[in-house]
Amino acid sequence: QVQFVESGGGLVQPGGSLRLSCATSLDSFRAYHIGWYRQVPGKQRELVARITAGHSAGYTDSVVGRFTISRDDPKNTVYLQMNNLKPEDTAVYHCNVLRFTAGDYYPLYDSWGQGTQVTVSS
Repeated sequence: QVQFVESGGGLVQPGGSLRLSCATSLDSFRAYHIGWYRQVPGKQRELVARITAGHSAGYTDSVVGRFTISRDDPKNTVYLQMNNLKPEDTAVYHCNVLRFTAGDYYPLYDSWGQGTQVTVSS
């Protein structure tokens, strides 16, 4: 059974920074594409950052220049460094394995777990 454990969220003021971690139990971790999603009530879940098995990073437009995704394959862990945080970044953040189908990325696993709460507020 694959497990994802997200951590690093919290309460931060606008302009502040957080680093999220996603620890996994995946076998052959380096072979997978991994993504960070966020979701708020009333809005669709959004893929904000992804990193491929080849260590290629990509971001949704709203976080470009502020967020950096990285991975440490020997530790089976993916990180999301979030700088210059804005109130609209407030959400529950989840990680998941990604599949690439018909030119787009999709979450592989239906079970999302608990995630980690990020709250950006004065």
